Amino acid sequence: MGVRRQVERLFKGPEEFDLTSGSIGKPLFFLSLPIVVTNLFQTAYNLADTFWLGQYSTDALAAISFAFPMVFLLISLGLGISVAGSVLVAQFTGAGAERDAEYAASQTVTFAGLASILLGGIGYFLVNDFLMLMGASTDVLPMATSYMEVISLGLLFMFGFAVFISLMRGYGDTITPMLVMFGSVVLNIVIDPFLIFGWTVVENAPLVGTLAFPELGIQGAAIATVFSRALALVVGLAIMFRGTRGVQINLRDMAPDLTYLRRLARIGVPASIEGTGRALSMNLLLFIVAFFPDAVVAAYGIGTRVFSVIFLPAIAVARGVETMTGQNVGAEKPERAEQAADLAAKVLFCVLSAAGVLVLLAAEPIASVFTTDPAVVDISVEFLRYVALTFGFIGVMRAYTGSFRGSGKTLTAAAISVVMLAVVRFPVAWFGAESIGETGIWVAFAVSNVLGALLAYAWYKRGTWRDSDLTEDRVDVEDASGAVSDD
Repeated sequence: MGVRRQVERLFKGPEEFDLTSGSIGKPLFFLSLPIVVTNLFQTAYNLADTFWLGQYSTDALAAISFAFPMVFLLISLGLGISVAGSVLVAQFTGAGAERDAEYAASQTVTFAGLASILLGGIGYFLVNDFLMLMGASTDVLPMATSYMEVISLGLLFMFGFAVFISLMRGYGDTITPMLVMFGSVVLNIVIDPFLIFGWTVVENAPLVGTLAFPELGIQGAAIATVFSRALALVVGLAIMFRGTRGVQINLRDMAPDLTYLRRLARIGVPASIEGTGRALSMNLLLFIVAFFPDAVVAAYGIGTRVFSVIFLPAIAVARGVETMTGQNVGAEKPERAEQAADLAAKVLFCVLSAAGVLVLLAAEPIASVFTTDPAVVDISVEFLRYVALTFGFIGVMRAYTGSFRGSGKTLTAAAISVVMLAVVRFPVAWFGAESIGETGIWVAFAVSNVLGALLAYAWYKRGTWRDSDLTEDRVDVEDASGAVSDD
């Protein structure tokens, strides 16, 4: 508890600021800062795998480049449930309807668990065919398949922990998930190299030459990730059942309620479309990348992981805007939601543009962290430099789509994402790759980043998000859940 108090002095918990009154910048900052750290920890999973597998072999690095988009796709298919749960919890919290927030969280956990089991089973049996369709080479396919089989079997733990983070964030508690994530990442980083490379007991030990860890290669990286996420989920569920931090869940509220599922689906399906659209875009781009040598595939994997770190502030602040919008819509204060989105867009544009300049100047040292292969380094540097100066536009788009989601306009956020990825990025990459090689793919990233930001800004300023369908859903949910309400 002493550590917790020290952390809260730095980050400040939800009991120390009100998202529905007072200043905009301070609560948004303290809400978003732990999300930045949490997402940094989460990205550390992928970075650790990328680093250690890069030392293991170039084929293993290429395999993880094929596997990661499929992981993203499986999680994205179920993403809508966690988004819907987070938005409903935020709305009910803003409206002061604590009992309804608990019911929404409990139902979200139930249906998220069922969805992850279904998707994990499908992923396990279709993984080999999917990776072959994506163009994985004969050297890469077995390794990518073994990685994804483990991830598919452990999808319940990976997705379940993501739901825990979402529900706590909807309530306004972003510190607790950060602390749990920290412990999980440390565990993953510690056991990753042992499972990938194996470890033999040293000389003079009681069992000389005995394998303490077998060499599992890329499959070991997957086992380390699933195991650490499983422990994190157990801790997260214990916290929510106790209810001393953030939103509480109750066993009596977890029996599947098909009526409530329809409400979750109304908000969540478009969010799943948005997330799935992003995942499909990554996989379709990988289909194009697969026409090039493995060095290009590996460079693509390095570049996308670097972007995942750079964009952490954008994702975190967008989640903060989502929560602030949800709570202020629940409190019937849409003007505060708009102020939060505008402030977030300006700050993110400046911060990420500055980060882009740094990446432009230091592209080669950054790429060299992940691989010693000179060819992969050169291609990665080109990728990073083409995209770096458009980072700020990603921040603008994320800020406004976060506000759309928080107000319940998840379909609008999905439409913007689909246009950016399917209508702009993929066609530009396809024709660009044919005409100028892999450089055309890097150009597609830059063009779609700029156009996506302009589209999100123009759509947001139309003001249609103010006519939130979720306000009606909130009243409907309160009426329908009267049987479980304490009021």
